[in-house]
Amino acid sequence: MKEEIKRRLQKNETWQRGFYMLFFIFIYGVSKFLVIAVMLFQFFTMIVTGTVNEQLLKFGQNLSTYLYQITMFLTFNSEQLPFPFSAWPQGTPNQKYYLDES
Repeated sequence: MKEEIKRRLQKNETWQRGFYMLFFIFIYGVSKFLVIAVMLFQFFTMIVTGTVNEQLLKFGQNLSTYLYQITMFLTFNSEQLPFPFSAWPQGTPNQKYYLDES
């Protein structure tokens, strides 16, 4: 049993994923502040103009999808590395980020 654990601890892939996870935890925290900024800007835009900013609406959707991709990676539901290691998401979440259990 101890040999098996020792072997797992010596695998480069394990440590590499750990470093990616630390990186994305940091990005996730920064992104939460961006969500708050988008929310506040949209709220004040709605008050001033009566409509939401369409470009910011699309960015908000993409940012939400990005946070979803990060969460899927951090919870081991995906092996796909989110942006900047893949393309910036466009639109709603893609099914490719789910692990295929069929």
